[in-house]
Amino acid sequence: MIGNALSQFGFKMVHSRNLVYNTCWEDPRVDRQALELSCDDAVLVITSAGCNALDYALAGAGSVHTIDMNHRQNALLELKLAGIRALTYEDFFALFGRGELAGFERIYRRTLRPLLSMHSQAYWDRNWNFFDPAHSTRGFYFRGTSGAFAWWVNRYLDHKPVLREGIDALLASTTVEDQQALYFNEIRDVFWNRYLRWFIGRDMTLSMLGVPRRQRETVEQYHEGGIAGFVEGCLDAVFGQLPLHDNYFWRVYLTGTYTPTCCPEYLTADGFQTLKAGALDVISVNTGTVRHFLEGHDGKISRFVLLDHMDWLWKDPNRELSKEWQAIMDTATEDARMIWRSGGTNTDFVNALEVNRGGSVFRVEELLRFDTAKAAALHREDRVHTYGSFYIASLATA
Repeated sequence: MIGNALSQFGFKMVHSRNLVYNTCWEDPRVDRQALELSCDDAVLVITSAGCNALDYALAGAGSVHTIDMNHRQNALLELKLAGIRALTYEDFFALFGRGELAGFERIYRRTLRPLLSMHSQAYWDRNWNFFDPAHSTRGFYFRGTSGAFAWWVNRYLDHKPVLREGIDALLASTTVEDQQALYFNEIRDVFWNRYLRWFIGRDMTLSMLGVPRRQRETVEQYHEGGIAGFVEGCLDAVFGQLPLHDNYFWRVYLTGTYTPTCCPEYLTADGFQTLKAGALDVISVNTGTVRHFLEGHDGKISRFVLLDHMDWLWKDPNRELSKEWQAIMDTATEDARMIWRSGGTNTDFVNALEVNRGGSVFRVEELLRFDTAKAAALHREDRVHTYGSFYIASLATA
């Protein structure tokens, strides 16, 4: 009991004081296929680092409502929006592609700051040095708590030259067969050792990555090897089964930068110009919980992108997850679709929730149609590959 309380305290300390995610860790290529977005869709998405909200705007969504309890995550999205509006593509790519822009303090104060909300101004007034190479020894993608973990992993790799050389060769591979040979013959056994497995399994390490104890318990319930075994299996798939040439998720944490040919869509020249021409105007930024946003929202939502946050809520004695799903049902269009991820291999805790619809009480599973085949196929293609399962559900209509 004391251990659980301390781990939750540590998680709250990390999340209440820090930017946690400096890049999104969900594959929008998978999301696009699952959501099938059109100009008629109103999307709700948890902000995280804002990358995928920009991707949904590029995919043609009619409106994208981002919501996050951590105002620092929204400050990051606001800075991206300001950068697209006010910077050249070259400067914007330096800022968010390489994670550093010379003279950023001056550019921030003169050009970007006036485009931010008051809370975002206050945050970046304190942290503009994240991007300024004259005032920092590490770029933005080694910032935030997840970035700090990536920085530590890179120091670990650098202290073992055979590992750094192997990772560089892995990222330069042109075939999955080459990746398999490099990873399983030269990297895997050197990378994984008893200390690393111990370190990855610590609650504070997981808190830095945005994984609370409840989500850890979800993972451990379905994976015999625990967190370290789960991560090891994920890396086996990423480096041994999936093409790495466009896997910008892992590249940025293994090198600290994107490249022009391996980056999120909003960082490509075409994506940037499309957003700058007005596509980003569909995005609104909101701070709070999913439930409170929906309860105060006047319109309807047709696409819900819930990430993995339900893993955090399913043991909540205050029934926050039930209240959230009630708000989802109250605001969902008749053709609404929801997607989410989980560290575990199933989310039966969602199915059992009870909500009121049309004056009658239903279990959530009675109101949804799951496309399990499509979800399973897309889950296998997911370039991130750090979740145990993926779900696509549509609202069941009469």
